[in-house]
Amino acid sequence: MAFDPVQKILAIGTQSGALRLFGRPGVECYCQHETGAAVIQLQFLINEGALVSALSDDSIHLWNLRQKRPAVLHSLKFSKERITFCHLPFQSKWLYIGTERGNIHLVNVESFTLSGYTIMWNKAIELSSKAHPGPVVHISDNPMDEGKLIIGFESGIVVMWDLKSKRADYRYTYDEAIHSVAWHHEGKQFICSHSDGTLTIWNIKSPAKPVQTITPHGKQPKDGKKPEPCKPILKVEYKTTRAGDPFMIFSGGLSYDTVGRRPCLTVMHGKSTAVLEMDYSIVDFLTLCETPYPNDFQEPYAVVVLLEKDLVVIDLAQNGYPIFENPYPMMIHESPVTCCEYLADCPVDLIPALYSVGSRQKRQGYSKKEWPISGGNWGLGTQSYPEIIITGHADGSVKFWDASAIMLQVLYKLKTAKVFEKARCKEEKPSTEIVDEDPFAIQLMSWCPESRMLCVAGVSAHVIIYRFSKQEITTEVVQLLEVRLQYELNDLESPEGGGDQTPAPPTPSTSPSPQTAAPQTYTSTSSNSSDGIRDNIPCLKVRSSPLKQSPGYQVELVVQLVWVSGEPPQQISSLAINSCYGLVVFGNSNGLAVVDYLQKTVLLNLGTVELYSSNDTYQRQLRSPRKSRQPSGGLCDISEGSATSEDRCKSPTSAKMSRKLSLPTELKPDLDNRDNSFSRSRSSSVTSIDKEAREAVTSFHFCETYNRKADGGLTPSLWVGTSLGTVLAISLNMPPAGEQRLLQPVMVSPCGTLVRLKGSILRMAFLDSTGSLLPSAFEPWYEPNAPANGEERDKARKRRPVSVSPSTSQELNENQYAVVCSEKQAKVISLPSQTCVFKHNITETSFVLRADVVQMNAGICVACFCANGHIMTLSLPGLRPLLDVNYLPLTDMRIARTFCFTNLGQALYLTSPTEIQRITYSQEVCENLQEMLGELFTPVETPEAPNRGFFKGLFGGGAQSLDREELFGESGAGKAPRSLAQHIPGPGGIEGMKGAASGIVGDLARARIALDERGQKLSEVEERTAAMMASADSFSKHAHEKMLKCKDKKWYQF
Repeated sequence: MAFDPVQKILAIGTQSGALRLFGRPGVECYCQHETGAAVIQLQFLINEGALVSALSDDSIHLWNLRQKRPAVLHSLKFSKERITFCHLPFQSKWLYIGTERGNIHLVNVESFTLSGYTIMWNKAIELSSKAHPGPVVHISDNPMDEGKLIIGFESGIVVMWDLKSKRADYRYTYDEAIHSVAWHHEGKQFICSHSDGTLTIWNIKSPAKPVQTITPHGKQPKDGKKPEPCKPILKVEYKTTRAGDPFMIFSGGLSYDTVGRRPCLTVMHGKSTAVLEMDYSIVDFLTLCETPYPNDFQEPYAVVVLLEKDLVVIDLAQNGYPIFENPYPMMIHESPVTCCEYLADCPVDLIPALYSVGSRQKRQGYSKKEWPISGGNWGLGTQSYPEIIITGHADGSVKFWDASAIMLQVLYKLKTAKVFEKARCKEEKPSTEIVDEDPFAIQLMSWCPESRMLCVAGVSAHVIIYRFSKQEITTEVVQLLEVRLQYELNDLESPEGGGDQTPAPPTPSTSPSPQTAAPQTYTSTSSNSSDGIRDNIPCLKVRSSPLKQSPGYQVELVVQLVWVSGEPPQQISSLAINSCYGLVVFGNSNGLAVVDYLQKTVLLNLGTVELYSSNDTYQRQLRSPRKSRQPSGGLCDISEGSATSEDRCKSPTSAKMSRKLSLPTELKPDLDNRDNSFSRSRSSSVTSIDKEAREAVTSFHFCETYNRKADGGLTPSLWVGTSLGTVLAISLNMPPAGEQRLLQPVMVSPCGTLVRLKGSILRMAFLDSTGSLLPSAFEPWYEPNAPANGEERDKARKRRPVSVSPSTSQELNENQYAVVCSEKQAKVISLPSQTCVFKHNITETSFVLRADVVQMNAGICVACFCANGHIMTLSLPGLRPLLDVNYLPLTDMRIARTFCFTNLGQALYLTSPTEIQRITYSQEVCENLQEMLGELFTPVETPEAPNRGFFKGLFGGGAQSLDREELFGESGAGKAPRSLAQHIPGPGGIEGMKGAASGIVGDLARARIALDERGQKLSEVEERTAAMMASADSFSKHAHEKMLKCKDKKWYQF
């Protein structure tokens, strides 16, 4: 880490060679070193708008921060020596570089050339040690005398080097390895931290022994012996204050008997010692001080601590050392991200609403002061639309982020695990759980931004429906539905009477659909398990005690899939919510269930095969090849799994066997079987056990459309896509809105197959006759917890849901187009005739992982991300390819799981467990990006140097300066050997090249910019010449006037 105390900018280097630069909240910049080597040290050129980075591949780089996108101006690669430490004194252009061999080299940061001046290790230690002193671990100049340099060697030797006379003045030896050194600002004392947990304080003029030796965390024996050794103190800082005692701050140094103690930062101030525990191990820390001058009272006000997975800033000015509330989005990965959704151009009132409930969640105990890293300026972004990112996490939490600016800001956090009973210890864990770790992990999310309804599906086959409210409520009993979703191949020719419905609460749910006329009883299959067959039990236990729900998202209903005849429920593979109809639908590899969350009932519960109508051309013959009924609900045998994922193929031989599922299960068929899964006809696929393939439900879409060719008008519908490429329709007969909606049942009836594509169905959407996108119908948000007699409740009841379908009176033959995209192809079907008008094979050799129908400024298109790394867009309704970029190969399942497109040319994915990568495929966003970026460098006056005082000026003793140019420059020190390091000019001299670096276009652009720069310089020279001529002119005028005045005067008159 490095901090510029004048510009107030913080720089952090990572192990992957990345640089993160932070200014005030909202100003952030990310840069990457080309080599990808780890950053070992950073040094600001304070108030110069530049930064030096040293990498583990022994290269140093100079970054220009005066442009919006920082770039490397110079690089220097050392070939013979390994870099271990760098030091750049304030207002100096000479950088000291310490090496593993114990030598010190000097680099001019302006030209990035090496000086001939070198401090060799043998000259520095001479005869004070028989062995090599080890690598250089510290370099710094005396705050009061720039000509004196202190050099710390790992073995325990510290040398005071006189730069002018090129010899060592003093050598300080201690028998423990040194980790770091820090000066007192008066330059008379320095402090060293050691590997045995001790701190030694030395007077510069008494090298024989330290003035004081402290073991801060060591137990002091009574007999006056040395205290017990402790863990190494890795870094120490010694900061003085005008008014009181100095601060001694260090990391490490705990005693060895504190096993299990978390990493600590210790602050010693006067007689008080505060030990601050951290959540993760400490990588580095910095003390922020008021002054950039090392020879002035430091006045520390905060400590920045860089942890492995977080950044903590501690307020030193307040009692108890509280931390500042971090405005940067560091904690995206507080718990691993398991899924995410991205929404651009969302309703404008949404972010303020989430922010208002989120701001009430904030923890107490933060520092009351402003965030101390306050440099830079915000960009003048022209992006006027709000954007929200939602992340689902392994611990069951859901976070909402404001992504409207370049930087993320957390708005609100929802903990879904609160709904369930938690096991206090491992022994208490219910045996019904189907995952060993993270049973509450979020797998899918469906969100209606207009009504603010949220639905999440978890890894334990559970679905939770949330309603947004600004008022706090206490829910006495959490509403629960248990659904028995199973896969039955009956011996019937027709699927009538195939489903069942098992709502847990005794709600009178009369289902109108013929398929769900009555709950069926199933004969349990025999199992040799001694503890009895688990049947009709969910994986998690919903809490029975009252649940206090704070403002924000509040639980409306929990739906759980149950074990069926000893088989665990399959994980949920698809999910959708519609606020206009009050329905939630979810599906897995067994089938689907439609839930009415207003009446809290299950409307439909069908196996996938039962969705096909009896006269369906694609219908599967329901003859089971077995005499006995197949075990319900669960896993297919190995032989069945020709087109199922590995997780589903591992069939337990008995109910006792534990199942460990990967999180979340990838519900895609095996790659080898993708193409042949389509070529098999449905009827033949059942005649052989080997070829039998489980058909999973993979996508849903609620719409108002034509389900049958003969339909004269639009009907509310649910379209269902399956893993075998079939799109089926379910018509929804909705009761009138208002009171009747809560009393009359919703009628649901499957309408059979509509269309068939290659590969699993990923996305469906609808266009009107003009080709414009038809959003699903929604209900506007209202406050659900308004008083019962309040006007708002009445208004909400009377309010008609907003339907955005075209009027049915259109005098057109084809009123709608359906867009269907699968892993292999996309089709546009005209409705109600159900004829395919456009078709495009997206990929032959690979398969699509994510497809979204997105709104661009110019129109709408289908955006696809393929497993081979290509990002493609297709026009609608014509399906013409608009873009095909080989963006990145799929190296990680995390990318496949989290990639999502949204409107206006934006997309995102998780590039690592801790970082979200946002990308754009829109020219307009690219052009505006430069303006949206914040500025890191702002012109600030450097503070005045400290006043030397009258007596110090009179008798000496103030800061001694040094002419470094004379000492280290070529005239004084000569040239350095060429073989020591190679100079590489960086690309950062010309800003805004934007990737035109290759080919003739790049050369022309470069030449043009160089000409521009030259033209600017010439015009500057011209202006200067003109100014000089003007001043010469005025001088000659004045001289002439003077001459005329004095012309006739005699010498005695002057």
